[in-house]
Amino acid sequence: MTTIVIPTYNERENIVPLIHALFALGISDLSVLVVDDASPDGTGEAVEALRAELPHLELLRRACKQGLGSAYVEGFARVLEKGAGVVVEMDADFSHAPEDVPRLLQAIVDGADVVIGSRRVPRGRIVGWHWRRHVASRGAMWIARMLLRLKTRDVTSGFRAYRRSCLTAIHFADVRSDGYAFQEEMLLRCERGKFIITEVPVTFIDRVHGTSKLGMQEIVNFFITLLRLWIHR
Repeated sequence: MTTIVIPTYNERENIVPLIHALFALGISDLSVLVVDDASPDGTGEAVEALRAELPHLELLRRACKQGLGSAYVEGFARVLEKGAGVVVEMDADFSHAPEDVPRLLQAIVDGADVVIGSRRVPRGRIVGWHWRRHVASRGAMWIARMLLRLKTRDVTSGFRAYRRSCLTAIHFADVRSDGYAFQEEMLLRCERGKFIITEVPVTFIDRVHGTSKLGMQEIVNFFITLLRLWIHR
């Protein structure tokens, strides 16, 4: 069984069409889990309304905004308990194209343990960013790869597929990084575990609806967490 885990906070405009687009892919034995951090815009209610027509859609409601990392940890634990063999993580804002999901899953079939939807390999690209965000992103990735000695190119990508055996082996529930540094800590554990990591080129499209959750506090926390990981690596 393949399960897609999608964390949400104020994504009402995006989440319903995204869910429909994912189930329209025709992927065999697919389920979707939305982890909602008590979105005040009614994201959780919108997902709940869909569940009557989509039996393989689940909703995990959380009491308050607790962060990206903890949302994925709780979501991964829930879907593995229900028997997921492959777990996909992706954003709710259509920056990760639903039609790229089968390509990530094919890479798992071809032998990868972890598949990264990558913007930093040939044919991978980003659409809609201001030049300042390109500079900031490349700088953050360079620092993360240097400090943690990561071999993966797109270390900040939140579009990934994991084989069940990999997630259980790296003890993902022990990951303490929250926010965007969650992705780097997961990669660090996967690379240390010598798992096969494949990067599949994707086009990342900046969101059209809603607002980015990447604020100054999240950026500061990202670098603080990287330093903590570097010290204890």
